[in-house]
Amino acid sequence: MVKNGLSLLLLAVGLFNLVIDVNALTASGWTKAHATFYGGSDASGTMGGACGYGNLYATGYGTRIAALSTALFNSGASCGQCYKIICDYKAEPRWCRRGVSVTVTASDFCPPNYALPSDNGGWCNPPRQHFDMSQPAWEKIGIYSGGIVPVIYQRVPCKKRGGVRFTINGRNYFELVLITNVGNGGSINSVQIKGSKTGWLAMSRNWGANWQSNALLNGQSISFMVTTSDGITKTFLNVVPSNWGFGQTFKSSLQF
Repeated sequence: MVKNGLSLLLLAVGLFNLVIDVNALTASGWTKAHATFYGGSDASGTMGGACGYGNLYATGYGTRIAALSTALFNSGASCGQCYKIICDYKAEPRWCRRGVSVTVTASDFCPPNYALPSDNGGWCNPPRQHFDMSQPAWEKIGIYSGGIVPVIYQRVPCKKRGGVRFTINGRNYFELVLITNVGNGGSINSVQIKGSKTGWLAMSRNWGANWQSNALLNGQSISFMVTTSDGITKTFLNVVPSNWGFGQTFKSSLQF
């Protein structure tokens, strides 16, 4: 009887792990693109950005980040996604480092420059797929003098330390919530918010990784229900205590 019970337990664990594996993001196929760099050798010029992550050191993204062209940025819906990038040595042996890759997180937008042709300065013009990477990340795969290199890339799961974080800005009747440190899929498809005195309320994307609500939630503990772009939903119950204030960041223990 004990043996049968143990077998059933192992089967249940195996099925649970199978469900987790099915839900987890798997790496995409390889796609051709190009990459440049910006922000200086210390990446200080990459802080802020169109995803709203602010100080990339403080929010845990560091220097391995990239600004995406219009074709990849998807009006901010790609913020937080992770990409493995390899310099295409066969196409450009002069400026590519052979046999190495770097994984970056989408943190910014590379705007088009229609005053320049797409193959000579207008690198981020539609429909080009282009990564404007931080200089430290770019130099992992390319030689500085090259400036721009052909690359191949694939979207990969994001590996993050600790749980998802929620930063609440705004004012009364306007909660602007920045959601950071999102693992696995990295980017967010939808968010719902719930005060301790309300039901679940849909939030809308304001810009980048910032989501807004127009409810009055002062003095209430707050929960979030977040669905990532790969279809996984997690509920962060009472992650924000009732004595919260604007400008504060709250760390959860949950991760995707």
